[in-house]
Amino acid sequence: MSANPDADAVERGSADEFEVEVEAVESIDDDDFAPEGVDAPRYVLYGGKGGVGKTTMAAATALASASDGTPTLVVSTDPAHSLSDVLETAIPSEPGRIRDDVPLYAVEIDPEAAEGTPFEQGFGGMDELFGGSEANPMGGAMPGADETAALQLLLQYLDDERFERVVVDTAPTGHTLRLLSLPEALDSMVGRILAFREQMSGMLGEMPGPFGDPDAGEGLDRLRDLSDRIQRLRAALSDPARTDFRVVMVPERLSVVESERLLRELDDFGVPARTVVVNRVTEDLANVVDADADVDWFVKPDTEGCEFCKRRWQSQQKALHRAQEVFRSREIKRVPMFADEVSGEAMLRVVAACLD
Repeated sequence: MSANPDADAVERGSADEFEVEVEAVESIDDDDFAPEGVDAPRYVLYGGKGGVGKTTMAAATALASASDGTPTLVVSTDPAHSLSDVLETAIPSEPGRIRDDVPLYAVEIDPEAAEGTPFEQGFGGMDELFGGSEANPMGGAMPGADETAALQLLLQYLDDERFERVVVDTAPTGHTLRLLSLPEALDSMVGRILAFREQMSGMLGEMPGPFGDPDAGEGLDRLRDLSDRIQRLRAALSDPARTDFRVVMVPERLSVVESERLLRELDDFGVPARTVVVNRVTEDLANVVDADADVDWFVKPDTEGCEFCKRRWQSQQKALHRAQEVFRSREIKRVPMFADEVSGEAMLRVVAACLD
């Protein structure tokens, strides 16, 4: 049987057998794949190119983390949100509890939610802080509004004492790299602004006009607070005891190449990335999860009788071999390719077991 149930149904000329396969997946025994927590630091970030399964991995890890009573927040920084689809529940734009039985919280970052924050006031509207547009030495808005908004809210959520673990579903590679580059750039910018304001306040503090604004101290306090929070974020993201950035890829040559490039960039940023997750591998689930688990529902790819499956398996083996060589110093987790869409608690429990 192939890994594509739709194709099988068409080939057999009957939809009844396809319905049986769907029912089998829905009858997964939760006891077989009951997550008992995760072996992970406080901050877990999943990244990679678009469409490789980052959201699925983040949702599965967050569910497993919350299942042992750990208050866990799963955050999506991807403008194209799909977390609600995977978890099969509405995800709020501010952290909210989405499960009654376990302490699982979720949020999808909305760039517009950053309006009115120190980022918006300090970089999109520098006029207030400098007493007028003519006094603004930075001259205009910050580029990368989505990444800036995501960083602003990440600063808030990572500092939130309500959560013992924060799992982040990042945007595709390019967005993520821009996001990770912002702390250093913004910290440098804030430092320049502070030095400028303090210098001008000392020279012109008693004069009327923009530099003699009696509220200038409030603006300086906001900038100092922002600078402190950025530095705390940088320290957290570079601390292997607190952070693990997990690169998600699929067993294809181009995905391996992009993942290798992402890992180099993460090393340059000083972000610890100890784990590589290879998703949609053509193999038996029993090769990945505990052999005692009942995996009779899993539709195994037929690499003997199905020429498509065989060639796909051979192609993946080449990519996996290169991945093993390239990522030798990383821990590699494999998640099989499922015949059914991964969404809902039952399938997320299976994925969590693969990541354990």
